[in-house]
Amino acid sequence: MSAPAAALARRVPALVLARCFGRGLFLQAAWNRRGMQNLGFAYAIAPALRALYPEPAARRAALARHLGFFNCHPYAAAAILGGAIHHEERVAAGAEPPQAPVTYKATLQGPLAAVGDGFFWTALRPSFGALAAVAALVFGWPGVVAALTLYNAIHLTLRIGLFRAGYREGDAVVGAIARLSLPVVADRLRLAGAALCGAAAATYAALPATRAVAPLLAPAATAAAAAAGYLLLARGARLFPATYAALAGGTGAALLAGRLHGSL
Repeated sequence: MSAPAAALARRVPALVLARCFGRGLFLQAAWNRRGMQNLGFAYAIAPALRALYPEPAARRAALARHLGFFNCHPYAAAAILGGAIHHEERVAAGAEPPQAPVTYKATLQGPLAAVGDGFFWTALRPSFGALAAVAALVFGWPGVVAALTLYNAIHLTLRIGLFRAGYREGDAVVGAIARLSLPVVADRLRLAGAALCGAAAATYAALPATRAVAPLLAPAATAAAAAAGYLLLARGARLFPATYAALAGGTGAALLAGRLHGSL
């Protein structure tokens, strides 16, 4: 049997792949100092190994390969989980040596940890935290629920996409992730988050004075301030001077609204 034909001899069923992805959401549930996320990774890939290796001895050997040290960003690790299953299929078909999945994990866990930290932890999550703060001030608790729902929809979609790309592309997943331009998107999200933080402060100051006479004024002013702040920062304005200018402008607008309303 040729290598390509052998690689197709054993494939993991779609339902098993979905089960592996679902288990991957709990990657850090068994975090430990010695192997970090190794137990979580072995737990996630176990259904695929059960489908690929019906012989108990071969299955135990395959599982032992994934009990070594593993540490990556929990979201970005979905790409490695999919890629490891891709390589295990080829190992089970005799197209690759048993060490191939281990090498794949060791090569990608560091770079993908850096990509995940830079995008998810320092850009996507803080920007949606700022969005939730603005939404809470303007719409109350439904705004927080909406912001959390949108955040979870985005990160789960990305994790599913990374898992599928890893399983489909194998080693070529690096190119697929590079095409997403995550560092560029992260920079824009950070700018949007900074603008939303300024909008939250302006909303907090202006909302009580405008609620009685013009209920829609504060949300409209907040949206305009957030858009203007984002455009200024995206066009190269320096962060701290722009933030100070926004705070001074917001405070002045709040004082003027209070004076016109008669509350100051």
